[in-house]
Amino acid sequence: MKFGVVRFPGSCDEVDALLACRRFGDAELLWHGDRDLRGADAVVIPGGFSYGDYLRAGAIARFSPVMEAVAAFAADGGPVLGICNGFQVLCEAGLLPGALLPNTSLRFVCRQVDVVVENADTSFTRACARGDLLSIPGKHTTGRYHAPADDLDRIEANGQVVLRYAPGENPNGAEHDIAGVVNEAGNVMGLMPHPEHAVDPLTGSTDGGKLFESLAAREPVLA
Repeated sequence: MKFGVVRFPGSCDEVDALLACRRFGDAELLWHGDRDLRGADAVVIPGGFSYGDYLRAGAIARFSPVMEAVAAFAADGGPVLGICNGFQVLCEAGLLPGALLPNTSLRFVCRQVDVVVENADTSFTRACARGDLLSIPGKHTTGRYHAPADDLDRIEANGQVVLRYAPGENPNGAEHDIAGVVNEAGNVMGLMPHPEHAVDPLTGSTDGGKLFESLAAREPVLA
């Protein structure tokens, strides 16, 4: 399995994401200005502040040349994982439903959060079981998941909610306590917590590694 980790101007977690991916396969950085995914079997869009979060988080990054390639890759069934700012970028690009709004506290939140695996039947959670509790750090100002009521009902009914904040753990006021979702096809996922910061016992949790482990176990996409 080869991971490609996108680097935008303003990314700040791409190196940690790269190192996390390298625990489970090969990985290299992909520059935002290139349309070449360099043979990646899975693409990770990391956290940070792409393009300084001007206009709104992820709004400019979605127009980067690399996102044209990511959209085509996803349309062909390739797995794409967006973490925090990456989740925002994927929503702005229309690759995931909903939007990320400012936290209800209007403050930056940085703390460990517990999330419950709601759907273990995805390329991102196959190393988990439904109901598993994962301890992963969250750090964001714009992480409140929102979608219109009808869309939320459909997302819930389709099993597109993959991760949900455990009771009392919602750090941002996300609707339905949603921490991570997939698209209808199940090959594009976004989540607000940072699994790349929970892959080493020294950090106190290796739970985030289960997402990368799940992707590494996936059959590569054939060209």
